[in-house]
Amino acid sequence: MPTAVPFTIAIAESRLSWIQDRVRAFPWDSVPDAGGWGAGMAKDTLRRIVDHWANGYDWRAEEAALNGLPQFRAETDQGRLHFVHLRSQAGATRLPILLLHGWPGSFAEFRDVAPRLAHPERFGGTAADAFDLVIPSLPGFAFSDKLRAPIGARTIAGMMHHLMTRTLGYEHYIVQGGDWGSAIGSWIAHDYPQACIGLHLNMAILSHGGARAETEAEKAYRAEQARSRDSEGAYAQLQRTKPQTLGFALEDSPVGAAAWMLEKFVAWSDLPHVDGTPDLEAVHSIDRLLTNVMLYVATGSMTTSTWIYLGNTHDNAVLLEHPVTTPTAVAAFPDPVFSPPPRSLAEKSYNIVRWTPMPRGGHFAAMEQPQAFAADLRTFAETIAAPPKAGTHPSP
Repeated sequence: MPTAVPFTIAIAESRLSWIQDRVRAFPWDSVPDAGGWGAGMAKDTLRRIVDHWANGYDWRAEEAALNGLPQFRAETDQGRLHFVHLRSQAGATRLPILLLHGWPGSFAEFRDVAPRLAHPERFGGTAADAFDLVIPSLPGFAFSDKLRAPIGARTIAGMMHHLMTRTLGYEHYIVQGGDWGSAIGSWIAHDYPQACIGLHLNMAILSHGGARAETEAEKAYRAEQARSRDSEGAYAQLQRTKPQTLGFALEDSPVGAAAWMLEKFVAWSDLPHVDGTPDLEAVHSIDRLLTNVMLYVATGSMTTSTWIYLGNTHDNAVLLEHPVTTPTAVAAFPDPVFSPPPRSLAEKSYNIVRWTPMPRGGHFAAMEQPQAFAADLRTFAETIAAPPKAGTHPSP
């Protein structure tokens, strides 16, 4: 049985110096400005963020804050898997929750959600209502080992199930996922329904082959998603087909990597606009965004983080083989690019027992609206009870 080994983040000073040298030496004058956001990342916004990166951002302070979370690594057949493991106090009876990020996110997306679930006594609740939390870095991301070859969501689902059951010893658990975390979580519920007894999604991304759009609303949604893929999906097509080529550029340019990822935080977040310009800082902390970037750049994981797109095409993981039977909740945040499907369409692929239209919040819901996110997850999780052990009967 794999064991979990305590882990502390400690980026080498030489790596930090290299990043700072590259950031400060970026040739801004040689990059033309297409103006605004119509062609991608706005130059003026990126330059302002990078100036803070070079002159104000404190990685060591962020590193210390992240190290306030109990972290571990465990061996798998794909190398070591990094994860945060927050345990509730003795006597708490809630099921554990596995929280899964996507791209270009990280385990740090859940920094403001985790204490609300693991330490409710800090927010007006009681410690007995705490959940154990497991928050991994996906394989090939951050402090998980670099992959030897691309793998997709279904293979990763098996790794996460084994982390929860073989390494950590949980018999039953709940999964929460968005972006790739949604796909991985869906495959966990699909393939391991005896263990994954609750699924909470803020992106109902997968469907099975028989889930056809039939109503006008369902057909309109599918048409909208096709238009969105045309206007916003170039990154995914490139990462699905030529991630290695992209990797050569992004590994050598911290500023390029930041632009590649931060543009998504602008396009996919639910941001207010001022004079037609998205106001990133109204929703996101620049320091938190830079920390997310650093979890890719400082660890040298830009390339392998994109391999999941290619790996998924080889992993038999695009369409579910049958509908998910695990009780499923959807927190339907108004994601401006990956908008939630009509409930009727999602119900063809998932056993939907809870559907919550959210008034605000986009693709990075745990970062954008942590209080609403945590509250909806808690409300759902409190309805899920572990089945009685064989030979026992539930209490009257």
